[in-house]
Amino acid sequence: MEITTVGAKHEKRKLQQSVYDAIVDGITQGEWKELDKLPSVRVMAGRMNVHRLTVLKAYQQLLEDGIVHVKYKSGYFVSASESAAADASPASHRDSRSWDYQARSLYVHRSRLSDIHRQQVDYQMSEALIDPGLLPNAYLSNHVKQVFDMYPKVLSTYSSVSGDIELRAELARYFMEKQGITVHPEELLITTGSQQAIDLISRSLVKDGDRVLIERPTYSPAIDLFVQQNVKLLPVEIAPQGYDLEQIEFLMRTEQPKLFYMNPTFQNPTGYTVPVRQRKALVELAERYQCILVEDEVYHDIYFGDPPPLPFFYYDTEGYVIHIRSFSKYVAPGLRISVLAARPELMNAIIPIKALSDNGTPLLTQKIFQHYFFSSRLQEHVAKLRIALELRKARMEKLLEATDWRWTSPGGGLNLWIELPNNVNVDELLRQCLAESIAFVPGRICDPLDRMDSWIRLSYSYISEIQLEEGIRRLIQIADRVKV
Repeated sequence: MEITTVGAKHEKRKLQQSVYDAIVDGITQGEWKELDKLPSVRVMAGRMNVHRLTVLKAYQQLLEDGIVHVKYKSGYFVSASESAAADASPASHRDSRSWDYQARSLYVHRSRLSDIHRQQVDYQMSEALIDPGLLPNAYLSNHVKQVFDMYPKVLSTYSSVSGDIELRAELARYFMEKQGITVHPEELLITTGSQQAIDLISRSLVKDGDRVLIERPTYSPAIDLFVQQNVKLLPVEIAPQGYDLEQIEFLMRTEQPKLFYMNPTFQNPTGYTVPVRQRKALVELAERYQCILVEDEVYHDIYFGDPPPLPFFYYDTEGYVIHIRSFSKYVAPGLRISVLAARPELMNAIIPIKALSDNGTPLLTQKIFQHYFFSSRLQEHVAKLRIALELRKARMEKLLEATDWRWTSPGGGLNLWIELPNNVNVDELLRQCLAESIAFVPGRICDPLDRMDSWIRLSYSYISEIQLEEGIRRLIQIADRVKV
């Protein structure tokens, strides 16, 4: 009888949280703007198919969190203060100071992954970054001094909007030598990280109401960026063997999407890699249905066995592929250097948005990256880095073998995509983990449909091996505690 009661309470809390999240998402996506009145408790209960008391408790929680305010005999309204929805996480640390300024944002923007990253924790398994201790920091420090000697005026001028021409020429040669890709320096754009590249694409190539194919699951900020553009997202399932090409062709034929955002090599968060056969077939489909393929290659060089397949860009002859290659993860995260490759027709649409965004990535970081990345010392280090990361992945997997959790071991990248048993409430798991200084990424925020409640992403690359062992031990203990 006690188990039944606990289960019922858990179900009520879950329904209440679903109402809470629906309101926050509605505010984020502009369904309700600041000072707008929310639906009545009765109307919202009918809309969500839940009891009125469930809605009332969710509204009261929103009131406590400052996201809404109540007017006597009038109802609940979206607050006119700062965009509280952006800090709606139960564990978020809100600023207790009160600022009495009149100007307020009319829009609510949110990065759900950033909400988690803002938490200061000891066991950081949400950040898909390299442990700074694995990078050649002393070498980079000496290298920076050499760059100032070589370019004494580097801080006295801007880069061009497209990026430093010397760096783009070096990268063009790099793509040819490493992958046989012919690309002109004018077809390369240096961006401040891959996320900026995605943002530029979302603002230049799609408009309100357009349809966009997107992997399910996928990189969480990409979902947020496209939602911000008010496009219709069409999820495409990704599995260890790749995509369902029949599903993709059906969607391309019937929905006529403008583009397909993909992360096909050691995919974030799953670690899956799309095989060569599908890469060739997808490029043909893109040409047939005039759908732009946006391939985000963040982990291309972080492989543990054989190198990954050639990028989609290699097979593109008609200009339907945009290639994003990030070097931030394993070269020097602080430099935030990525490159976007696109043929002239698409590049001409993206460049003006880059100019409006920042008028060009800082020249200093580009010059440091140019002479650092192409040095023989760094290329040798990357090979050693792969070994160190593979050992950490293997250690995390070994520690998780004692559980009944399920995952597919990736051949590269920085993450494990893990399915937990149905009786583990991931929202409650995250809340308690953050309270005990542990962070991970809940699968739901990686899902365009916001449904993958039993999945989590664990990054094995950022914390030391000692922290990894202790963090996993504590994570498993907390997961056992929150089982229903």
